[in-house]
Amino acid sequence: MVGDDRVVGEVMGAHAYVAVELGTSGEPSAAHHLAAVQAVADTGADLVFWADSFVPPEQAAPPTLDAVAIAARAAPVVAGIGLVPTVTVTHTEPFHVSKAIATLDLVSQGRAGWQVAVSRTEEEALLFGRKPAAPPALLWQEAAEAVEVVVRLWDSWEDDAVIRDLPTGRYVDRDRLHYIDFVGEFFSVKGPSITPRSPQAHPLVVVRDEPDALPVVARWADVVRVAAPDLAAAHTAREQVRAVVTGAGRDPDAVAVLLDVTPDGPDPVEAVRGGAADGVTLLGGPDPGLVGRLAELGLRRPVAGSATLRERFGLPRPANYFAGAHR
Repeated sequence: MVGDDRVVGEVMGAHAYVAVELGTSGEPSAAHHLAAVQAVADTGADLVFWADSFVPPEQAAPPTLDAVAIAARAAPVVAGIGLVPTVTVTHTEPFHVSKAIATLDLVSQGRAGWQVAVSRTEEEALLFGRKPAAPPALLWQEAAEAVEVVVRLWDSWEDDAVIRDLPTGRYVDRDRLHYIDFVGEFFSVKGPSITPRSPQAHPLVVVRDEPDALPVVARWADVVRVAAPDLAAAHTAREQVRAVVTGAGRDPDAVAVLLDVTPDGPDPVEAVRGGAADGVTLLGGPDPGLVGRLAELGLRRPVAGSATLRERFGLPRPANYFAGAHR
């Protein structure tokens, strides 16, 4: 089926997504990172990812910057592209993750996402001293709970909660703020958030495909990143993602699978032409001609520069959990 344009038309809705992963190291200056993001945006790509982790200072060479901070600096300056930093949840409270990503969504006017990750090593655990390193299965169980808390906090303000009523001196309508009252195995969070509901309501949730992360993929992922040595393996990974999403009662066509591509890896055009992926994440830097090649093949649809990241991925703005509609 590789090379059959009909496959992409059926699977993709005629839009192959293009992402680029950028680093958080290199020259520690705003100008350096802004230039990198602008170079990606100039290619017409849909979004940028930033990997991040809690690396002990003695191991950070060259020094790295915080992924959320880089994204927040780029948000008001670089237009028309999604901004998706990695935030690990193993040693970060979901309340802080929630407000950081919601704030990024506000600053970017609806172009934020969040790549969920876990911290695996004892070295990372020692930086905090609160708990030891844990097996991946346990880390992802905790991550699933963290994502649920974050999403509920995003909904803890209704859209019209901010009223700015000067005569009464009220900034918010307290009846439209909600305690989430979450109690789980790993977290107990009362809420509400301290950040108003953001333009997308739920910024995109991105999860990497790995066995222990599949329950999080099934329940929460809007975008899934996969790594595969060839297109056959990529197709198998994509079908597995679609199966677990379907098993969770969600529409698999609403979850995009992006294949990591290196300069010496699978051809990105063939990956989407053959249905092995819904798009690609370029790990070797931006490709100025890729979006144009995909457009010439009819594999890209026009996207307004003002589109939110959810709109780019054909996703509706979610209804508020506490206003009666449940995700």
